[in-house]
Amino acid sequence: MTARPEMYRFHNGEKAPLPFAEIEYEARLKALRARMEEAGVQAAVFTSMHNIAYYSGFLYCSFGRPYGLVVTDSESVTISAGIDAGQPWRRCHGDNITYTDWQRDNFWRAILSVTGEGRVVGYEGDHLTLQQRDKLEDFLKPVTMVDIAPTTMRQRMHKSPAELLLIREGARVADVGGYAIREAVKEGAREIDVAMAGRDAMELEIAKSFPDAEYRDTWVWFQSGLNTDGAHNPVTARQLQRGDILSLNTFPMISGYYTALERTMFVGEVDEASLKIWEANVAAHEYGMSLLNPGASCAEVTQKTNDFFAERDLLQYRTFGYGHSFGVLSHYYGREAGLELREDIDTVLEPGMVISMEPMLTIANDQPGAGGYREHDILIITEDGNENITGYPYGPEFNVVG
Repeated sequence: MTARPEMYRFHNGEKAPLPFAEIEYEARLKALRARMEEAGVQAAVFTSMHNIAYYSGFLYCSFGRPYGLVVTDSESVTISAGIDAGQPWRRCHGDNITYTDWQRDNFWRAILSVTGEGRVVGYEGDHLTLQQRDKLEDFLKPVTMVDIAPTTMRQRMHKSPAELLLIREGARVADVGGYAIREAVKEGAREIDVAMAGRDAMELEIAKSFPDAEYRDTWVWFQSGLNTDGAHNPVTARQLQRGDILSLNTFPMISGYYTALERTMFVGEVDEASLKIWEANVAAHEYGMSLLNPGASCAEVTQKTNDFFAERDLLQYRTFGYGHSFGVLSHYYGREAGLELREDIDTVLEPGMVISMEPMLTIANDQPGAGGYREHDILIITEDGNENITGYPYGPEFNVVG
């Protein structure tokens, strides 16, 4: 009987166009290798979707299987499961090895074939499970291990011109979804009906603008009434009623790059108590955006926005931070957690960073003005301020609809 292989290279077909040019991935790897050298790391073993996508262009679909990217001073190799056949090689920058599942842990044998034993190994401490860490130690027998998640996160915070171009396009597509949702809002429509209108419009626009891309994961959270109280509440089949508060949330996904548009809306009319809260949140949104300038720290922006709400006796209704980074991220994989507008984040804003301003106030259901109010714009930090790349209007004048 012929022995089944532990791994093989299945370079099937021709390389497909990636989200970025080869020169972009080479620049990212060059910067990574400089960080590895500084940390004394000889081989970096990435396991997260965001870092594998950032350094190779390949966005994996796990379904319970491990995936990896190994970077050394001379190689960049994605490690993928046999179920994907040649797609990971076609959709990655660099080499690819397919591991088989004829025996357990062929994934780590494939990684070992690139790293060798007894090296200084970099790993992602915020992603590698305890079980997989044990396997890394058993198979690679590293001299020592270094957590490189923090330094890769800092690298991803600074966007290249090519990334900024893609993010701008994502923001434009998010606006397309917003306008489609605005047209779909009417009394009696279900949340799911409105959400599908926005999602379909965005997916069609992405396919038109990025004909060589893979299409997946674009979604909408469209919430009404009580369902607006949380920013990430899923869509339901609730029917819209006149006077309902609404939360519009469009999320186009382009090759692993997420952008967002989020707006407060009302169906047909807005009562006086709700209007007062809404206008206060819009004012905080505008004030917060004015603070996003190079040299300001995330904590400083947060504190000043807190003070703005406290002066209006509204701070107690804030439920989370005021904004976060953009780039390779999703609701099921990572983002640059060191670039969030929270009290405990001291990161200083620098040109080339991308961050949202998204204040939210949640008023309990038994109080006047009940519901969740949130506006969300995406801003690029520039040399002398910021550039708002979100175009869909915010506030009562445009968003009392249906």
